[in-house]
This record gives sequence, C-alpha cells and structure tokens, in this order.
Amino acid sequence: MGDQERGTILRSSIVMSIATFASRILGLVREQVMAMTFGASHLTDAFLVAYRIPNLLRDLLAEGAFSASFVPVFTEVKIKGGDNAARELLYSIAILLALITGIVGVLIFIFTPEIMGAFAPSFKSDPGKFAIAVNLTRWMASYLLCVSIAALFTGVLNSHKIFFLPSLSPALFNVVMISFCLLLPTLLEKYGYSPVYCLGMAVMVGGFCQALMQLPMLFRKGYLPLIPKVIFSATAVRVVKRLGPGLIGFAAGQMNLFVTTVLASSIIGAVSWLNYAFRLFQFPVGIFGVAVANSHLVHFSYAIKSGDYERAQKLIRESYHLILSMLLPATVLLYVLASEMTHIIFEHGHFKTFDTIMTAKALCLYAIGLPGYGIYKLLVPTFYALDRQRIPTITTLATVGVNIVLCIWLTPKFGFQVLAFGTTVTMLLNSLILMEFLQHYMKLPATFFIGMPVLKYSAASLVMGVVTYFAASRFFYFDLSVGLLTKICQLSMLLGLGGTIYLLAMGCMGEREVLLFVWEKVKRFRAKLSIF
Repeated sequence: MGDQERGTILRSSIVMSIATFASRILGLVREQVMAMTFGASHLTDAFLVAYRIPNLLRDLLAEGAFSASFVPVFTEVKIKGGDNAARELLYSIAILLALITGIVGVLIFIFTPEIMGAFAPSFKSDPGKFAIAVNLTRWMASYLLCVSIAALFTGVLNSHKIFFLPSLSPALFNVVMISFCLLLPTLLEKYGYSPVYCLGMAVMVGGFCQALMQLPMLFRKGYLPLIPKVIFSATAVRVVKRLGPGLIGFAAGQMNLFVTTVLASSIIGAVSWLNYAFRLFQFPVGIFGVAVANSHLVHFSYAIKSGDYERAQKLIRESYHLILSMLLPATVLLYVLASEMTHIIFEHGHFKTFDTIMTAKALCLYAIGLPGYGIYKLLVPTFYALDRQRIPTITTLATVGVNIVLCIWLTPKFGFQVLAFGTTVTMLLNSLILMEFLQHYMKLPATFFIGMPVLKYSAASLVMGVVTYFAASRFFYFDLSVGLLTKICQLSMLLGLGGTIYLLAMGCMGEREVLLFVWEKVKRFRAKLSIF
C-alpha cells in the first residue's frame, strides 16, 4: 500500500471521524437522557418501535441504498458533463426523492395501525401502548422526507471532498432530541399528554434541521436552486433504477431489526435493552467503519470512473486494512468492558442494575459482529460503484433468511440475546460472501483479505483484551457508593491502557510504518496550531 492511498483515505476518514465522534457522543447523551427520563419501560418500547418504522425506510431510501446509488453516478456526471450537468441532476433527484418519500410518508400515516400491528403484534394487548406507538409513528412520518433530502445534500458535498459538515449534521439532530427530552415532558403532562410524545416532536424538527444545516455550503459550491429542464432525465432514471436492487441490498441490517422488534416486543424491556446495546455497538461503527466507508466510496468512485483500475484496487486494500485495524481492537474492548460501559452510560434514574446486565449481554453478542458490520459497510457501496449492485442483493436475501430461521428457532430457548446473535451471524456471513465475490470480480490475489497485517491486528487485539480484562476485574467498581466521576476516570484509564497496549503490540510486530505515518500527521497538526 502506497503512502498516497493511505493518506487519501486516512485524511478523509479522520475528518469524518471527528465530526462523527461529536455526533455519536451526543447520541450517547441522548440515550442517557432517554434512559434517565423513561428507563426501559413500555413508553420507550413504544417510541423505539414507532421510530424504527421511519428509520427503517430512511436507511433504505436515504442514507443506505440511495447514497450508494447516487454518489457514483453524480461523480461520473460531474467528470464528464461539468458543474451545470451535476446541478441539473441534483435537483432532478431532489424532486424525485421528495415525491417518493412524500408518498411513502402519506402511506405510513394512513396505514399506521396495520404497520404497527405487523411490527409489534404484542402491543395490541395493551391498547394504551399501541395508541401511543401509532400516534408517534404518524407524527414522525414527515421525518423520512427531511432526512432523505439531507442524505442527498450529504452525497453532493462528499463528492466535493467536503466531509466534516455533512458528518456533523446528525449532531444537530441529537441536540434537538436532548433539548426536547429535557424541556417538554413536564409541559406535555401538564396538558394531559404522554411525556414520550416529546421524542416524536423532536424527530420531526431534528430531521428538518439536518437538511437545513447543509444548504449554505451547498449554495457556496454553486448548487443554487433551479427547476430542472427534464426531471425524468436518463441519468436520473438510472439512479432510480440502481436504487431498486439497493433497497434489498441495504436491507440486511434493517430486516434483522424488523425480526428483532417482532420477537422482542413480547418481552417488556427487551426492545429497549437491544436498542441501548445496539447504540453502543454503533458508536465505533460510526466513528471508524462508516467514516472509512463513505470516504472510500468517493475516492473509489473517482478512480473507477476515471479508468484507474490499479489505484482502485489499492484503495480497497487500504480501506479494508484501515477498518480492521480500528474495529478489531474496538470489538475486544466492547466485549471486555460491556458491563462497565453500560453501567456508566445508562444506569441512572429509571435504568436499573438489571437493565445494565441485560443490555451488556446483548452488547457482547453484537460486538462479535463489529468487524463484519464494518466490512459490510465498506463493500456494498464498492459494488455500487462497480455497477454490480445485484450481488449484495443476492447475498442479503440469503443471509436474512438465515437470520430469520435462527431467531425464530432459538429465541424461545435462549431468550432475547439470540436476537443480537442473529444480527452478528448475518453480518459476518454477508461480509464473507461479498469478499469472495469481490475477489473473483476484480481478480484480487488469494491473500488479499487474509494477509499478515490482518493477523497482526488480531494478535495485538487479543493481547490488549487479556490485559484490559484483568485490569478491569481489579480496578473498576460497580458499587453505587463510588462516584460517577471516579468511575468515568477508571473507564477512561482502562480504554487508554487498552489503546496503548494495542499500539505497542503493533509496533513490536513490525507495524511501525503506520504508527510513524500517524505520528507525522499529529506533528504537522501541532505545528499548524503553534502558528496561532
């Protein structure tokens, strides 16, 4: 791997990771506030199921399949047709996307009771809970339109190598959620409404703010509003056609969540335990996996559309190694410190010790699939850039079927933890199949995905895990009499110890080049700061 490819992906990934880190931190604060205000109760279950419906469609139509379908085509149009053609395409797609998501939103509003009955059939036994879930879903139906347009703007800005602002926009959504959750529950109760409705209101406002935040930068880049000459242009139709298989190709994780919701909704608290665990699981995915994958999509698309096949291969290798070098140690830390993280972040107010134990169990099973989830996030957009989106569609159908069978068969015997295990198995299996297809299609060497660097990342992560486990068993206290600040310091030291052991182990195994590269970037950054 050359320094050029490493620097290209790493620079973009670091910028996105910083913004995503801020967003994920605020996301954890949001979950803390929710847990403290509502606990793992029937109210949070109702909101989470209601939110999952528009969120499911958001991931399919906006941030998942749509982004992967749109960015390579937009990049190609910009290279071949110039800025004017790219601007025409942007607003053609904006109109089409608004039309599609608007219709879907109206259908959700009309058929909410039937949809809710499919997602959480056990809610019907509690009319009050079912009514709250239905009302929340109707309130949040407009969220799909706003967040889809926000995802479109993100794709355009990313294609211009602008990563920070789009990655920061979800932070504004979390700020709105936190503010509404802290300020409105008492007021709603005063007027006779359930306090959980504040979350539905926050989702609507937060989605609008995500789109609005990106408009100034979009206009600065020359994408002022216009009425396109042809809305259903050949290029716009091409994006929509690519979106069809993509809806299935990006549905693996969301289909798992659907099955999880149906099976977990019969156990009070299970939906919330799985949600809180999945939020912690998504923290490293968002900071490392999604940041690298989104950066890779932009650079890889330019390489492929420009005919630079050799550079495209190098970008795949660099992105793959970068993701594993980050997510393998993150996997071990999540598994080893699952209870400690859950205890500190969530065990406040109505969130009790039993909730911590259940959430940590789910988190351990989710954590095992972290590398597979990161690779999945990387490889699916890669197939889109190669115009081979049907391949992830086929693999998704196969692996989702495996997950459904596992969950239905094993959940009655082993409990709700199986639902997390099913997600992990699905993602690992999906990633392995996609790696095999990509290796065959791009004629990659047999050792492309299983080389010495991967073995080194794994060995260093294992050493780190052993040391961190024994340190945590001796120096972390769950006793409620110990102050929160003390526990935060203890956890921070454990994470710092783990990171240090990992880097030292990598250095001992000869991976000094990567460490020196990162250190050079740090020194340059410090030098720039010293100017001010």
